[in-house]
Amino acid sequence: MYVIGLGLGDERDITLRGLEAVKRCEKVYIEAYTSLLSFGLSSDGLSTLEKLYGRPITLADREMVEEKADQILSDARGSEVAFLVVGDPFGATTHTDLVVRAKKLGIEVKVIHNASVMNAIGICGLQLYRYGETVSIPFFTSTWRPDSFYEKIQRNRNLGLHTLCLLDIRVKEPTLESLCRGKKQYEPPRYMTINTAIEQLLEIEQTKGESGDDHAYSGDTECVGFARLGSEDQMIVAGTMKQLQLVDFGVPLHCLVITGHTHPVEEEMLDFYRLETQNLKQEDNGV
Repeated sequence: MYVIGLGLGDERDITLRGLEAVKRCEKVYIEAYTSLLSFGLSSDGLSTLEKLYGRPITLADREMVEEKADQILSDARGSEVAFLVVGDPFGATTHTDLVVRAKKLGIEVKVIHNASVMNAIGICGLQLYRYGETVSIPFFTSTWRPDSFYEKIQRNRNLGLHTLCLLDIRVKEPTLESLCRGKKQYEPPRYMTINTAIEQLLEIEQTKGESGDDHAYSGDTECVGFARLGSEDQMIVAGTMKQLQLVDFGVPLHCLVITGHTHPVEEEMLDFYRLETQNLKQEDNGV
C-alpha cells in the first residue's frame, strides 16, 4: 500500500515518485475530508486527477476511512493500492491509524512525502523551529463552544513561540437530527474562514478575561492569515486580529498563525505581508 502526499496546490504537485507509484497501482483512493486541493471545490476536480494520473480514483470520505478501512486494506493484500492524501501523509491521525492497521496485517507500506501546511507556512518568514503546539479551531454551535485551544496558545506565547491554528473543515458531517433518527443525512460542506476563527478566538478571550485569567492574546495581537496556501492565487496578510477580521480572504482553505516573540529577520519578512504594505501595492497599481 502506497500512502502518497499530493502537496497543496493542484494535481501537478504530486512528486515524480508519487506519480510513478500511482501509475503502478491497480486501485487508487483519495481522502476527501481532512483537506482539499485547490481544485477540490470544482466539479471536474476528480476527472482532472484521473486524466493526469491515468487511473480511476475512488473518493474516500471520513466514513469510509474511519469505519470501512477494511475494504482498502483488503485490496492492498492482493494488489498494489495507492491512498492519496492532500498535503503530507501524516498531517492527520486517521492516516497514521490506517498505516498501523496495514502493518499489523503484514501489508508492506511505502510512504511518499510532500509539502503540507505545517512547513509551507514558512513562506511568511516566521521560522518553523519557533512554533509551539499546533491548535485546531472548531466551528462553535449554540450548545458547544470549546476553548481548549486557548491554554495551548497561551503556553506558546508565554514561551515566545508562534501558534499555527488549523481551521475547521466539515465535509459529509451527519446532522444531529438524522443521527437521532438512525438514518444519516449530511450537512452542507463548510470551511471556516479566518474572519470566523478570529471572531471565535476573541469571544473566548473575552470570556477568559472576565473570569480573571491572564490574557493569551487580544484584538491587537499580530497574526498572519493564509488562504489557498501553495496555490497560484495564495493570499498572505499580516496584521492585528482586528485588522485581519475585516479582510476578505476569498475561497478556502484558510489558516491562521498567531505570532509569538519575533526576531528582527522575521519582522523584515513580515513587512512584505503587512496590511499597510498590501494597501500601498494596490495604490501603486492604481487599484
